[in-house]
Amino acid sequence: MALVKPHGKNKTLMPLKLEGAALEAEKAKAKGLTQVRMSSRETGDLIMLGIGGFTPLEGFMGHDDWKGVCDSYKLADGVFWPIPITLSTSKGQADSLKDNEEVALVDESTGEIMGTMVIKEKYTIDKVHECKQVYKTDDKAHPGVAMVMAQGDVNLAGPVKVLSEGSFPTEFAGVYLTPKETRKIFEDKGWSRVAAFQTRNPMHRSHEYLAKLSLEICDGLMIHSLLGKLKPGDIPADVRGNCIDTLIKYYFVKDTCVQAGYPLDMRYAGPREALLHALFRQNYGCSDLIVGRDHAGVGDYYGPFDAHHIFDEIPADALETKALKIDMTFYCMKCDGMASNRTCPHDKADRLNLSGTALRKMLSENTDVPDHFSRPEVLQILQKYYAGLTEKVEITLHKHSTGESAKK
Repeated sequence: MALVKPHGKNKTLMPLKLEGAALEAEKAKAKGLTQVRMSSRETGDLIMLGIGGFTPLEGFMGHDDWKGVCDSYKLADGVFWPIPITLSTSKGQADSLKDNEEVALVDESTGEIMGTMVIKEKYTIDKVHECKQVYKTDDKAHPGVAMVMAQGDVNLAGPVKVLSEGSFPTEFAGVYLTPKETRKIFEDKGWSRVAAFQTRNPMHRSHEYLAKLSLEICDGLMIHSLLGKLKPGDIPADVRGNCIDTLIKYYFVKDTCVQAGYPLDMRYAGPREALLHALFRQNYGCSDLIVGRDHAGVGDYYGPFDAHHIFDEIPADALETKALKIDMTFYCMKCDGMASNRTCPHDKADRLNLSGTALRKMLSENTDVPDHFSRPEVLQILQKYYAGLTEKVEITLHKHSTGESAKK
């Protein structure tokens, strides 16, 4: 059997990053172009366009694509897509740009020219509408909503040429991998059914359990860690990567796991982001996406299993990559091991509920972490990291973080 095909009608990867002479020529030309500055989220999206992670997109979305994605999960050509991929600027800059003008796309934090774009469309959006459709709320306390509301007033759309992957290839050498690279790794290992485990946290025992369940039915596992921008209080990618490497070394069978990273910022869009996670994992070559409790959620904005339900609401042929749905998991004292609502008959009093938020709170406050919460080798790395922090962010526990919510 072969790996799943990339997303879209052509079923082939479409990386938009230039190479060789074409890259050098475009870089030289870009220096003389009007510059449009990109947020961290927009830069990450551009890099994903460059490496083929967002196949089959050819650039930032126009109005018809934006509206179709918000309202019906479809691009204007009918291809499934769950979250808008857009670029914004101020009204003043937008008014100064001409139709079909080529602009340089610049990362606002580093000043690096990341790509170029031909302006095919300039349009305004109803930001509240996007937030309610994608995030199910317009509450500005939601970090994804805050990102949308902070965007410029005008969206720019058009095809892009990508010139750089930023610092990711060097800063995360050996972990940051492109879809072309992961597909080759899977093929070389002889894997055809591959599960993806999405994480922005170091893996505690519940995460480990989910990952190992997938290995019972799949050829291999890609632990795919977000390398972009997180919210305050989340654990940085280098520390997380060290924890995952340690866990794989001591607790997984050799050559069953690949640790990889991707360049996006978290949107915290819950169910919609779960669909996006499945879509780009299809481009990376994964047939399954592990979806546990409150996937890509934040606070109490989503039900703990809304990300399960949304995969039942989309057309069966929307994605080749399917959700591997796992019930709420925990350590059961009476079972003397990891279990879920489907396998454990015992009372809540016998269960240790595990969550990344709860672990971060205990570590941040230097309180004892209960036995069976995290592997000791991983816990040692995290305790060292927290001991070295000079400023600590207060971590708030929500009901999903405590495991109190029952399955709907």
